[in-house]
Amino acid sequence: MQSRPHGRRLDAASGPLTARTPRVVAARRLHRRRDREAAGRFLAEGPQAVREALARPHTVLELFGTPAALDRHLDLVARATTADVPVSTVTDDALAGLAETVAPQGLVAVCQHLDLPLATVLARTPRLVTVLAGIRDPGNAGTVLRTADAAGAQVVVFAGAAVDPYNGKVVRASAGSLFHVDVVRASDPPQVITDLRAAGLAVLATTGYGADDLDDLADAGRLAAPTAWIFGSEAHGLPDELTTAADARVRVPLHGRAESLNLAAAAAVCLYASARAQRRPSSGRAIETAGESVRP
Repeated sequence: MQSRPHGRRLDAASGPLTARTPRVVAARRLHRRRDREAAGRFLAEGPQAVREALARPHTVLELFGTPAALDRHLDLVARATTADVPVSTVTDDALAGLAETVAPQGLVAVCQHLDLPLATVLARTPRLVTVLAGIRDPGNAGTVLRTADAAGAQVVVFAGAAVDPYNGKVVRASAGSLFHVDVVRASDPPQVITDLRAAGLAVLATTGYGADDLDDLADAGRLAAPTAWIFGSEAHGLPDELTTAADARVRVPLHGRAESLNLAAAAAVCLYASARAQRRPSSGRAIETAGESVRP
């Protein structure tokens, strides 16, 4: 892993970095997944993402900004300097190459990968876990991650063929939430379910044809237990091997004439149902998991 320079303004004598400066060129390569994987780094664009990244210790490796943006966000420059993160002024053209949006806001941070092994995060006994199983749309994935964070989920698992959590669209759609939760990448979704159940979480698979109605589970007090929600892609849903392995197959009731909810809406309904149940005195029975009942 490359070492980073000490936290200071690096352009004081030589002027802003250009699009051809080697550090800018190296950072720009992080738009490609293979280069992110090789470097263990990714880009976070915009003041909100930069602010949340800086709030997570040992995450930001370097901050690039245009002169105008750095002057507008002196608080972020001060945070970076305090954290010994190098701050580099770049030209507008250089920043445009680092950004992916049409109208960039002038700040881009180089961050190190955040993901942890599933065993590590389960040892912290999370009560609400979100699993994105094969969700490839980065906007959907980032939105669900943001919703999971808002609902109080401690862990978000990107399982199987799910999109890279460090994809720029995922990072932007998460609106900073990527830096608030424990992120896990796991290649084997069935093993993820096995590990979640072994850790004492009730595993709930979402499907439009599920046998269990979400409202019925909530009314029976069955959402108060530590829970992992599994969501599949809008196009294909969850494969049978995952719905079969789950403790319950849950559908969101549709009271109007809509055929279905989109992924982000369904995830919000399910996650907030658990969040509400886990924050009030529970009643009813727990969902039966392998070998024993899970109770709050």
